[in-house]
Amino acid sequence: MSARTLHVDPSNAEQARAWDGDEGSYWAEHAEQFDRAVHVYQRPFLDAAALHRGERVLDIGCGNGQTSRAAARLTVGGPVLGVDLSGAMLAVARRAAEREGLDSIRYEQADAQTYPFPEASFDVAISRMGSMFFAEPVTAFRNIARALRPGGRLVLLVWQGLERNEWFRSLTTALAAGRDLPTPPPGAPGPFAMADPDVVRERLTAAGFEEPQLTGLLRPLYFGRDADRAYAFVSGMLAWLAEDLDDVGRARALAGLRLNIEAHATPEGVLYASAAWIVTARRP
Repeated sequence: MSARTLHVDPSNAEQARAWDGDEGSYWAEHAEQFDRAVHVYQRPFLDAAALHRGERVLDIGCGNGQTSRAAARLTVGGPVLGVDLSGAMLAVARRAAEREGLDSIRYEQADAQTYPFPEASFDVAISRMGSMFFAEPVTAFRNIARALRPGGRLVLLVWQGLERNEWFRSLTTALAAGRDLPTPPPGAPGPFAMADPDVVRERLTAAGFEEPQLTGLLRPLYFGRDADRAYAFVSGMLAWLAEDLDDVGRARALAGLRLNIEAHATPEGVLYASAAWIVTARRP
């Protein structure tokens, strides 16, 4: 299914074009590397979700499906629905679930902001780095709350602020090559849209959840076994930052990126500091 046939809220059309286009395709092609990068957050995220046998799970922005598969294993056959805008990533997710024989998972290409989930049909809604991209977050979280049973749980993993995430700040600065790159306004859809705890509380309570709890985590992100692998991965992921440069400028930016990555190479791989929130809340 392409972005032309995917039904999304008009406010999310730009996100759909990106995730059901080149950006989503790149994430699908490098699914293992993306999952490995955030692997250090997987266990505390799942521990916070506290999934039990038979629970019904909604995975928002499920991407390549790693969290959906983990949920299916932990609920031992409890039904899992994963939704995402990216057809390419959902194809990866479906193949992986089939390989593992996890037939309790169903995937839908959908906009969670408007998708007509059956009311009160899930015990838990989870989202690992997938809830920061809603154009109208209160509307989206209200729709997710409606899908949860009374007392149902919401568990999110989101990035803390840019100032605490060296990986993004350092890599984009290297590729900027001295330019002043535009930054989105606070709260705009993007990686750091849920970075401010006050914004998180305001959005979730406005959507009908009880007062959320935030737990901060500091973890090193892994970008590859060595500088060569990390450079190949990152330069493709962030290539758009150098698109407006001429050949000389692009070469200079990429050389700066290479030096930055080499400076972060360790015996355990190429590592950058990162910080995230685990957000938990309940539907009354």
